[in-house]
Amino acid sequence: MATEKYDVPAASNSSDSDIEVVPGSINEKKLLRMLDLRLLPAVSILYLLSFLDRSNVANARIEGLTTDLKMTGNQYLTGLTLYFIGYVLFEIPCNIILKRTTPKFWLPTLTLVWGVVATLMGVTQNLTGFFVVRFFLGVAESGLFPGVVYYLSMWYKRNERQYRISLFFSCASLAGAFGGILAYGIAHMRNVGGYAGWRWIFILEGILTIIIATISYWFISNYPDTVTWLSKEEREFIQARLKADSDATNEEAFSWSEVLVAAKDIKIWLYALAFHTMSLPLYTLSLFLPTIIKDMGYTAAQSQLLTIPPYAVATMFTIFWAIASERYARRAFFIIFTSSLAIIGYIILLANKNPKAHPGVSYVGTFFAAVGIYPSVALVLSWPAINVSGQTKRATGNAMQISIGNLGAVLGTQLYRPNTSPRYVLGHGFALGYLCMNIVVVSALYFILQRENKSKEEHLVANPQTGGFHDSAEDLKMGDRHPRWKFQA
Repeated sequence: MATEKYDVPAASNSSDSDIEVVPGSINEKKLLRMLDLRLLPAVSILYLLSFLDRSNVANARIEGLTTDLKMTGNQYLTGLTLYFIGYVLFEIPCNIILKRTTPKFWLPTLTLVWGVVATLMGVTQNLTGFFVVRFFLGVAESGLFPGVVYYLSMWYKRNERQYRISLFFSCASLAGAFGGILAYGIAHMRNVGGYAGWRWIFILEGILTIIIATISYWFISNYPDTVTWLSKEEREFIQARLKADSDATNEEAFSWSEVLVAAKDIKIWLYALAFHTMSLPLYTLSLFLPTIIKDMGYTAAQSQLLTIPPYAVATMFTIFWAIASERYARRAFFIIFTSSLAIIGYIILLANKNPKAHPGVSYVGTFFAAVGIYPSVALVLSWPAINVSGQTKRATGNAMQISIGNLGAVLGTQLYRPNTSPRYVLGHGFALGYLCMNIVVVSALYFILQRENKSKEEHLVANPQTGGFHDSAEDLKMGDRHPRWKFQA
């Protein structure tokens, strides 16, 4: 990153990635730091709350949720499944609403709604109530992640997005660590007000979400051309650097034809499959880790605390891996490496035939699984934001990736059945198989992206007069099909 000061740049007429700058008053590096401090903490806090409110059911389970609601283990799994059904069904509609409204309205509103729903989980009295609340929690949370990925793509250049999206996603593993700490402390409130400890987990964490959601109407920003905390010169500078790099500054109206373009693109489906093959291990780990550890022979309180170290290490490694991937401008090889680490973790878990006799062995396996899964998911989810051009197409592609991807989570919620405890061969086996499939899908995507880049290079050699990415309305309409648009593999 350059550290010099620049005047507001003008977009290049012949390149999609370079801008001409002259010495002046804008310090680009300082401006990026300002954007990071203003944008990332706000959306990251919302996502931390989102993951906390969807996964705290795992902490509540070992504190007596299933016993008090008189549900069987398989009925509990059905409740987990209903969450993801609601999530998948409303993913694309929520992103379309975001495109038609504003982030400043839509993201806090989603957070407020799921905060209310999450709080209601604490006063649920029966199985039906548990099912209803889990379904609507999925509906309410469905728009946040793809919405934020799209939102960040409207602020940062392509080569700046992966690290920011990965940093944002690292809050998923951070939520796991916080969830263990909070559950351990809140569980001691059992019988306060006549409520069980697991109820207070939902109530207090839900109220926290409502409070922060209300405040977030003031700290979530819209797009660069409208914010008041930037000077006119800074807004123009951001607009110019984005215009030369991608489609973020285009005044693109929503178009159903662009939705169809996304649906016909094989790469969009492969991005979706790449997440599909990661979502099963991701959510089975986050939803069942406290139970997996408890079934190694630990108490509920010990299990809550023992979930913290794997998540903490995974958080740090996710950030480190994102920085390394961005530095070397490589995606596929980094994903394959960390997916392989997760594969080693599940092999360890499956190889230990008696987890209660050798809990340390299985616990090491959870570290490998967490450290492998979270960095891979972060890179997979940031890939479309880097490679898909066309605002409606990218918003649709992001939503398709999450929707199709989370079908893996729907399946995963049915695999960790009580009668397979403590070794959980069915669940661990599926996770292992899905991770192997992930390597296949990511490899296929890598070769397709390389092939399309080669084809574009050949076109430019044969047609050197080809204009720049933003030279005309027709060029803009082509999006990532433009010969000068290079995919990052």
